[in-house]
Amino acid sequence: QVQLVESGGGLVQAGGSLRLSCAASGRTLSTYGVGWFRQAPGKERELVARITSGGDTYYTNSVKGRFTISRDAVQTTVRLQMNSLKPEDTAVYYCAAKRQYSLSYDYWGQGTQVTVSS
Repeated sequence: QVQLVESGGGLVQAGGSLRLSCAASGRTLSTYGVGWFRQAPGKERELVARITSGGDTYYTNSVKGRFTISRDAVQTTVRLQMNSLKPEDTAVYYCAAKRQYSLSYDYWGQGTQVTVSS
């Protein structure tokens, strides 16, 4: 079982930055793919960024050039650096992890609120 805990959310003005962290309790995430998702009120959850166990990354078009996903050196934390934030980035952000060869994400965090004011 993998327990994921997100942190780093908050309130920021448009144009500002936040860094979200996703920590796995008691284990490394080195063999897991990790994704950051977000869900705004009244909208479906969407994948924002993901990083494979090999370090390959993907970003949804709306965040390309503004967000960066990365792993720390000891592979216990995956971070999402969010720059040039916009009001439309306001959502609850979730991290999720999946085992190698899983078709879907196996473990989810509880979410952290990001609010961007205009």
